[in-house]
Amino acid sequence: MDQHQEPPEGALADRERAILALERRGFAGPGVKERAIREELGLAPVRYYQLLNALLDDPRALAHDPVTVNRLRRVREARRAER
Repeated sequence: MDQHQEPPEGALADRERAILALERRGFAGPGVKERAIREELGLAPVRYYQLLNALLDDPRALAHDPVTVNRLRRVREARRAER
């Protein structure tokens, strides 16, 4: 699919799927994930986390990868509860 082409109705864009795929991976050591974000997605880590946070509230993301989205939602809620 062309990167500039809109995905079908109700489907995630390539970048959104790539963000969820990156979150499914395990990263060893500090900085490894941030380097992957920059190299593989071409995003600054701050922008990546903004997009990821928005994805966690997107029902399309939940339908695409419920295990990852629900895990990340639990982590987010735990962090909010600590504040």
